[in-house]
Amino acid sequence: MSWMGATESTLLVVLIAVLLWLIWVFGRRRWLGRQGGTFDCSARLETAVVNRGWVLGVAHYSGDWLNWYRVFGLSLSPRLRFHRSKTTIAEQRNPSAKEMLSLYEGQRIVSLVATTGDAGPVEIAIGAQELTGLLSWLEGAPPGRGRYDMRPR
Repeated sequence: MSWMGATESTLLVVLIAVLLWLIWVFGRRRWLGRQGGTFDCSARLETAVVNRGWVLGVAHYSGDWLNWYRVFGLSLSPRLRFHRSKTTIAEQRNPSAKEMLSLYEGQRIVSLVATTGDAGPVEIAIGAQELTGLLSWLEGAPPGRGRYDMRPR
Protein backbone atom coordinates (compact mmCIF):
# COMPACT_ATOMS: atom_id res chain seq x y z
CA MET A 1 0.00 0.00 0.00
CA SER A 2 1.35 3.38 -0.97
CA TRP A 3 1.48 6.38 1.33
CA MET A 4 -1.47 7.86 -0.58
CA GLY A 5 -3.61 4.80 0.12
CA ALA A 6 -2.61 4.85 3.80
CA THR A 7 -3.49 8.55 4.04
CA GLU A 8 -6.89 7.97 2.43
CA SER A 9 -7.59 5.05 4.77
CA THR A 10 -6.63 7.12 7.81
CA LEU A 11 -8.81 10.04 6.71
CA LEU A 12 -11.73 7.68 6.10
CA VAL A 13 -11.37 6.17 9.60
CA VAL A 14 -11.21 9.66 11.17
CA LEU A 15 -14.27 10.80 9.19
CA ILE A 16 -16.25 7.74 10.27
CA ALA A 17 -15.22 8.28 13.91
CA VAL A 18 -16.32 11.94 13.81
CA LEU A 19 -19.65 11.01 12.20
CA LEU A 20 -20.30 8.29 14.79
CA TRP A 21 -19.49 10.76 17.58
CA LEU A 22 -21.89 13.35 16.13
CA ILE A 23 -24.66 10.77 15.75
CA TRP A 24 -24.12 9.64 19.35
CA VAL A 25 -24.10 13.19 20.78
CA PHE A 26 -27.25 14.29 18.94
CA GLY A 27 -29.02 10.99 19.61
CA ARG A 28 -28.15 11.20 23.32
CA ARG A 29 -29.43 14.81 23.48
CA ARG A 30 -32.66 13.79 21.79
CA TRP A 31 -33.06 10.84 24.19
CA LEU A 32 -32.58 13.16 27.19
CA GLY A 33 -35.03 15.70 25.75
CA ARG A 34 -37.75 13.09 25.24
CA GLN A 35 -37.76 12.26 28.94
CA GLY A 36 -39.21 15.69 29.79
CA GLY A 37 -38.01 18.17 32.40
CA THR A 38 -34.86 18.92 30.40
CA PHE A 39 -33.26 22.35 30.01
CA ASP A 40 -29.97 23.94 28.96
CA CYS A 41 -27.70 24.44 31.94
CA SER A 42 -23.98 25.15 32.02
CA ALA A 43 -21.86 24.08 34.98
CA ARG A 44 -18.54 25.35 36.25
CA LEU A 45 -16.38 22.25 36.65
CA GLU A 46 -12.99 23.94 37.04
CA THR A 47 -12.83 26.45 39.89
CA ALA A 48 -9.06 26.98 40.05
CA VAL A 49 -9.18 30.08 37.80
CA VAL A 50 -11.74 32.81 38.40
CA ASN A 51 -14.42 33.20 35.67
CA ARG A 52 -13.26 30.04 33.84
CA GLY A 53 -14.12 26.37 33.71
CA TRP A 54 -17.66 26.57 32.28
CA VAL A 55 -18.96 23.53 30.39
CA LEU A 56 -22.15 23.51 28.31
CA GLY A 57 -24.65 20.98 29.54
CA VAL A 58 -28.19 19.78 29.88
CA ALA A 59 -30.02 19.30 33.17
CA HIS A 60 -32.87 16.87 33.66
CA TYR A 61 -35.33 16.48 36.53
CA SER A 62 -35.76 12.84 37.50
CA GLY A 63 -37.98 12.47 40.57
CA ASP A 64 -36.06 13.86 43.53
CA TRP A 65 -32.85 14.25 41.52
CA LEU A 66 -31.54 16.96 39.23
CA ASN A 67 -29.07 15.31 36.86
CA TRP A 68 -26.56 17.28 34.80
CA TYR A 69 -24.98 15.95 31.60
CA ARG A 70 -22.28 17.42 29.37
CA VAL A 71 -23.63 18.44 25.96
CA PHE A 72 -20.72 16.88 24.08
CA GLY A 73 -20.16 13.97 26.46
CA LEU A 74 -20.40 10.30 25.61
CA SER A 75 -21.69 8.98 28.93
CA LEU A 76 -25.32 8.10 29.57
CA SER A 77 -24.84 8.67 33.29
CA PRO A 78 -24.96 12.21 34.70
CA ARG A 79 -21.74 14.05 35.56
CA LEU A 80 -23.40 15.91 38.47
CA ARG A 81 -26.39 14.95 40.62
CA PHE A 82 -28.31 17.05 43.13
CA HIS A 83 -30.89 15.57 45.49
CA ARG A 84 -33.87 17.81 46.18
CA SER A 85 -33.84 17.43 49.97
CA LYS A 86 -30.06 17.78 50.28
CA THR A 87 -29.53 20.82 48.05
CA THR A 88 -29.94 24.53 48.75
CA ILE A 89 -29.20 27.66 46.77
CA ALA A 90 -26.42 29.66 48.41
CA GLU A 91 -26.40 32.69 46.12
CA GLN A 92 -27.34 34.05 42.71
CA ARG A 93 -25.39 36.49 40.58
CA ASN A 94 -25.06 37.84 37.08
CA PRO A 95 -22.14 36.50 35.03
CA SER A 96 -19.04 38.62 34.61
CA ALA A 97 -18.04 39.93 31.18
CA LYS A 98 -15.59 37.03 30.70
CA GLU A 99 -18.16 34.46 31.78
CA MET A 100 -20.74 35.81 29.31
CA LEU A 101 -18.52 34.55 26.48
CA SER A 102 -18.88 30.96 27.75
CA LEU A 103 -22.57 30.98 28.63
CA TYR A 104 -25.89 31.27 26.86
CA GLU A 105 -27.42 34.72 26.69
CA GLY A 106 -29.59 35.75 29.63
CA GLN A 107 -28.35 33.12 32.07
CA ARG A 108 -27.81 33.73 35.80
CA ILE A 109 -25.26 31.94 37.92
CA VAL A 110 -26.57 29.99 40.89
CA SER A 111 -24.47 28.30 43.59
CA LEU A 112 -25.91 24.97 44.67
CA VAL A 113 -24.73 23.60 48.00
CA ALA A 114 -25.23 20.08 49.28
CA THR A 115 -26.44 20.19 52.89
CA THR A 116 -24.68 16.89 53.58
CA GLY A 117 -21.12 16.00 52.77
CA ASP A 118 -17.93 17.99 52.40
CA ALA A 119 -18.35 19.02 48.78
CA GLY A 120 -18.16 22.73 48.12
CA PRO A 121 -20.72 24.72 46.17
CA VAL A 122 -21.30 23.95 42.51
CA GLU A 123 -22.04 26.86 40.20
CA ILE A 124 -24.56 26.39 37.42
CA ALA A 125 -25.80 28.92 34.87
CA ILE A 126 -29.47 28.85 33.91
CA GLY A 127 -32.04 31.13 32.32
CA ALA A 128 -34.69 33.06 34.25
CA GLN A 129 -37.51 30.61 33.51
CA GLU A 130 -35.34 27.63 34.40
CA LEU A 131 -34.34 29.34 37.65
CA THR A 132 -37.99 29.76 38.56
CA GLY A 133 -38.54 26.08 37.80
CA LEU A 134 -35.52 25.08 39.90
CA LEU A 135 -36.70 27.12 42.88
CA SER A 136 -40.17 25.60 42.60
CA TRP A 137 -38.74 22.11 42.32
CA LEU A 138 -36.51 22.59 45.38
CA GLU A 139 -39.40 23.92 47.48
CA GLY A 140 -42.05 21.60 46.08
CA ALA A 141 -41.12 18.31 47.72
CA PRO A 142 -44.15 16.17 48.57
CA PRO A 143 -45.25 16.19 52.23
CA GLY A 144 -43.09 13.98 54.37
CA ARG A 145 -40.09 14.29 52.06
CA GLY A 146 -37.53 17.00 51.75
CA ARG A 147 -36.41 19.65 54.20
CA TYR A 148 -39.92 20.96 54.86
CA ASP A 149 -41.06 17.86 56.74
CA MET A 150 -43.49 19.08 59.42
CA ARG A 151 -44.34 15.71 60.96
CA PRO A 152 -43.71 15.39 64.71
CA ARG A 153 -40.69 13.31 65.56
